[in-house]
Amino acid sequence: MSTAPVPDIEFRGVAKRYGAVTAVSGIDLAVPPAAFVALLGPSGCGKTTCLRMIGGFEQPSEGQVLIRGKDMAGTPPYRRPVNMVFQQYALFPHLDAGDNVSYGLRQLRPRLSAREISLKAGEALAMVQLAGYGRRKIHELSGGQQQRVALARALVNKPAVLLLDEPLAALDKKLRTDMQIELQNLQRELGITFVLVTHDQEEALSMSDFVCVMNRGSIVQVGQPSEIYHEPADLFVADFVGKTNLLAGKVERRSGELVEVMLADGSVISARSRNGVASGEAVSVSLRPEALRLGASEQGTFQGIVRNRIFLGSTAEYAIEVPALGTLLATADHQLSQDLFKPGEPVAIGFAPGAPLAFSGVKENGEKQRETKNVEIVS
Repeated sequence: MSTAPVPDIEFRGVAKRYGAVTAVSGIDLAVPPAAFVALLGPSGCGKTTCLRMIGGFEQPSEGQVLIRGKDMAGTPPYRRPVNMVFQQYALFPHLDAGDNVSYGLRQLRPRLSAREISLKAGEALAMVQLAGYGRRKIHELSGGQQQRVALARALVNKPAVLLLDEPLAALDKKLRTDMQIELQNLQRELGITFVLVTHDQEEALSMSDFVCVMNRGSIVQVGQPSEIYHEPADLFVADFVGKTNLLAGKVERRSGELVEVMLADGSVISARSRNGVASGEAVSVSLRPEALRLGASEQGTFQGIVRNRIFLGSTAEYAIEVPALGTLLATADHQLSQDLFKPGEPVAIGFAPGAPLAFSGVKENGEKQRETKNVEIVS
């Protein structure tokens, strides 16, 4: 009988308070070996506090943080099998790239020989495609190269877990995309657990194996990126992760997972609901922009007027004003310029079957919270 592997990281009833302020509240989480996990959420949700508790820069007020089955209570950062890449890289400006990478090696006891330190630092720089850059001064490197030096310094000691605190935030869009791919490839090659903290939904969905969505100090949902996007657990996740249209309505009747919802314009649409909404309940219906179907005829669920169009190459985004429902965002593919709808043009709007999702409550300030505890990521 096989036994489950020991999680690389485990939170057991972890809470963190700063005086009267609760930053993290009762989190249970198990991260399997060699996973790439993103902690995603708005500013102040507790994701960075969780990262700092893994790294040993903060101690939990309650509960346990375990790394590979060992309770880390009282263990300082330099004694943990963990390294961290900070948002601002925290490189030593007076040292060259090679000395920055080898700094941690020189602190090891028993001491390594100078030759061994130089060899390991060179291997780490080659790992991040900076072979031959060891003698470069930090100010001589681009932002992307500095980010790689910070990454090499964190990996040179071969930690069990690598913590990434929004490491790509300072990079331009193209370089950020390139580094996302490099980080994914590096994580697979090394086979160690990466934990990424970010408020960038696209970054979390594109890079990680699993996404842990947080809000107000609690875990809201954990799952694979496709699950988080297509099957959000509640209104907060639906609104926060990616783009969506939220339509307020009232449940007319329910049949199993399906509910009939009357919207503000009097139309009734069928939507899926997984959180037990009842007849007569106020709900928000989520419709992703790419699920909307646009047509020039009047055969659609809604009728609207195109107010804005953003050309994105093979796709275009439209802001469409619909009477009584407000402005809907739609994303549509096109092949020819004549396929594009023009601002001021009337359009009919339909949607893919099963696309509408109904959630309890009406969106207020973009937030709605549901706590989820005892979460285990299954690899």
